[in-house]
Amino acid sequence: MAGTDGSAEVTERRLRPPGLFLMLAEARSVLEFNTSLLLSPLLMQAPKGDGHPVLALPGFLASDLSMAPMRRYLKELGYDAHAWNLGRNLGGVASKRGALRDLLKRIHEASGRKVSIIGWSLGGVYARDLALQMPDLVRSVITLGSPFADDIRATNATRLYELLSGEGVNDIPEIREAIAGDMPVPATSIYSRTDGVVNWRTTQLRPSATAENIEVHLASHVGLGVNPAALWAIADRLAQPEGEFRHFDRSGPFAIAYGPAEQALS
Repeated sequence: MAGTDGSAEVTERRLRPPGLFLMLAEARSVLEFNTSLLLSPLLMQAPKGDGHPVLALPGFLASDLSMAPMRRYLKELGYDAHAWNLGRNLGGVASKRGALRDLLKRIHEASGRKVSIIGWSLGGVYARDLALQMPDLVRSVITLGSPFADDIRATNATRLYELLSGEGVNDIPEIREAIAGDMPVPATSIYSRTDGVVNWRTTQLRPSATAENIEVHLASHVGLGVNPAALWAIADRLAQPEGEFRHFDRSGPFAIAYGPAEQALS
């Protein structure tokens, strides 16, 4: 019989991390990277950039090296791409806040322009937190397989994150709840249902006139930042004029790689 505190109902709703098969299938990220190299002439047909700064935040346990192919691609398209230069990402949403605010301020002051932020996995959680704290400095936020919504413990990295960062994912509920909510700037979540690290349901934002989810079929978590369809979507999103937002058009050269568009909620 269910308890009066609703604990049975909460347990019933709890999401599970991706299973062993999807975890092992993460090895296909090498193929995603190689495919991007082969399709680089096609990827360079994406909309060109306007020179505005883009900050790339790596995922948990990753360093700037993981985002180097993406930064190089964005520079070739005409963006001012920046690394985070904070070493390996060992976690700590609360503990990283000051350093990330300072970094965002420096980039904004040097360029005189608003900054788009791309965050891969945990980096996307940082990106959303930055946009909430300093919306006047942020042009848009793009997350890649980032667990910010629903049951964020439904990842295969939760225990290691808590061990290395010294933070429990539920330690600061007000930060967690804010990050999971609507953003004050345009926001895009790029995700895959075949993610072997993060349960894809935790990556879903609330669709609206300035927010969208883009599903990339068969992408891995580790390969999402080098997946050619994801890179094309990133380039398309960044090319939007400042202050304007249109939902992603899936009719481009990688149309078959995307899930159907969602209806924005009023």
